[in-house]
Amino acid sequence: MIGVDWGTTSLRAYRIGAAGAPSARIDRPGGILTVAEGGFPAALREAIGPWLEAGETRVLLCGMVGSRQGWVEAPYLRCPAGPAEIAAATIAIPFEGAELRLVPGLTTEDAAGIPDVMRGEETKLVALAETIGTALACLPGTHSKWARLEGGRVTGFATHMTGETFAALSQHTILARTSTDGPDVPEAFARGVARARQPGGLLHHLFGARTLHLMDQLAQAETRSFLSGLLIGHEIAAAAQGVREVHLAGAASLTSLYAAALAQHGIAVTRHDPDLVAAGLRHIGRSLQWV
Repeated sequence: MIGVDWGTTSLRAYRIGAAGAPSARIDRPGGILTVAEGGFPAALREAIGPWLEAGETRVLLCGMVGSRQGWVEAPYLRCPAGPAEIAAATIAIPFEGAELRLVPGLTTEDAAGIPDVMRGEETKLVALAETIGTALACLPGTHSKWARLEGGRVTGFATHMTGETFAALSQHTILARTSTDGPDVPEAFARGVARARQPGGLLHHLFGARTLHLMDQLAQAETRSFLSGLLIGHEIAAAAQGVREVHLAGAASLTSLYAAALAQHGIAVTRHDPDLVAAGLRHIGRSLQWV
């Protein structure tokens, strides 16, 4: 089968056999926002045409291609959900020469009944759930996902807008005037994580990033790292309270920051290969009896 992770800014495709690891991979720009109306069939064929010509007849798509801005909207599937439930909820899309199915995103609710959603991350999480059993997993990013895994399924999750908030605060608020781009400063990051554990709340702590600089207690080159530690520290305090271990999967630079912050909270960390999408799509394909 062919597995495709089609996001907002890029397209990744994998030629997947029953044995395991993909035999070939495509990684290219051309996310869904670059595709003109009605242009998705041609864009997909341009990307994976050689594999189709070589005899592949089944294509499984995940990611933002299934959003309202994508090819076809795939309704969110309620948790708990694993490969079998996700496979049963895939959407068929007419496509000449191949069977094409679209993976749905997942939805859940928090304790107050407020809905949460993910689209694309579910494929990574089912791959993790297959191997680590009952656990708490974190996929750091623009919108970090903290998911509870049990019995090979995603039983619930929470999203934290930490990455996007960091970008907005560091570029478009008064904190931008007291910080400079540059390498991470581990000591300043750890100081931000520690500050997040003190009373006062996030909004008060954020203004402290400015006043520490004004009072010559935080160097301009340290502000971004301090802010990063502060935001990630607050995220961990909310998402991992009472937890002893967290499983991380994501870009190496970002997971390193989360691992350091979790260790500072006394939480053990297991890091996983960030490229889990192919394995997740294979698990869903297996439930479709494609592999």
